[in-house]
Amino acid sequence: MQFSEFDLDAKVLAAIDKIGYQTATSIQQLAIPEALIGRDILASAPTGTGKTAAFLIPAIQHLLDFPRKEPGFARVLIMTPTRELAYQIHEQCQLLAANTHLKIGVVTGGINYGTHKEIFEKNNDILISTPGRLMEYLETENFHAENVELLILDEADRMLDLGFKKEMLRICEEAKNRRQCFLFSATLEGDSVELFAERILNDPALLEAESSRKEKAKIHQWVHLADNYTHKLELLLHLLQSEEEVQKAIVFVKTRERLEQLVGELYTHGVKTTWLRGEMPQDKRMTAMANFQSGRTRILIATDVAARGIDVADITHVINFDLPRTADVYVHRIGRTARAGKKGTAISFVEAHDVAILAKIERYIDLGLKRRVIKGLEPQNKEARPPKKKKDPVKMKAKKKAKAKVKKKK
Repeated sequence: MQFSEFDLDAKVLAAIDKIGYQTATSIQQLAIPEALIGRDILASAPTGTGKTAAFLIPAIQHLLDFPRKEPGFARVLIMTPTRELAYQIHEQCQLLAANTHLKIGVVTGGINYGTHKEIFEKNNDILISTPGRLMEYLETENFHAENVELLILDEADRMLDLGFKKEMLRICEEAKNRRQCFLFSATLEGDSVELFAERILNDPALLEAESSRKEKAKIHQWVHLADNYTHKLELLLHLLQSEEEVQKAIVFVKTRERLEQLVGELYTHGVKTTWLRGEMPQDKRMTAMANFQSGRTRILIATDVAARGIDVADITHVINFDLPRTADVYVHRIGRTARAGKKGTAISFVEAHDVAILAKIERYIDLGLKRRVIKGLEPQNKEARPPKKKKDPVKMKAKKKAKAKVKKKK
């Protein structure tokens, strides 16, 4: 489906054409028409499917259709869980609104408060923010949400996971004059997102966009069994130093301590890296991302704080030095590659204690991951078996009672 088939302003279409978008993705085809007719939206879409444009395009169109009549605060408010994602949405929003008069601001933690002063003193059409810092401005009455006409909660599941439910509800309450609300989530599984959506959405269009088989096939995934940390380090060094295909890679680790250890080890072996983790000053975060995006550094070491929020088009590899704790985080991690229609590779190092989560990942993605071996770096131990599930004594007792009842009836 072409973007010209949507009822969009010529300025928006020109910006879309300049960016180089060819055809609308599945989530864009589902969301944009519903948004343009004024409906609330509850949508799930896998990472890398173009959901940011799916909510930005109708938001910009709304502001063009209904120009501002009086000065004031933001008319479109976009909430997102991480600083990285906030700045990337801001960047994409600027590109899509390049031919318009719209003023776009971004507010996150890690930035000096004085930097945000100008955003609130002048007319602001679109504000992108993380929940914590925006709550501070609401509390101090430096920001008011009564002008918000369109409220967008991006990666709502992640914000709920991070414990921002109270802040999100407060912001929804403050934006009580809104005409529409969009809630985008990577998944609608579980009660938390659905229950939250029931509280804030009004008769929403329920949209679920799944990656097509063609899209799924773009990420080539496999596993290397590893004996221990030293073995994983040797495997990583071989991949980074010997594989010509590894042009730009993100290496995921599980803790800040592991990150510091790995960065030091790689530096010792002559591998230059940049790194990203939680509680970094924003200027250092932005410098790290700028170095990675520009190609000055081709290897980024990251903890899961960056699993959602990194949107770099030419990442060729995602390497899970440590497996994540949950299967959905695995999906978010590998979604950093194979973006913008390109192919990518996801490689995971698996120790004996990882077999349980590996089994969960394979069930979650409905795909058995191939085991590969590098000559000279073969594992010394055989693959461990996943632990058997312990039987629930309460359920077992209930089953016995049920069987006994059946026998009596017979």
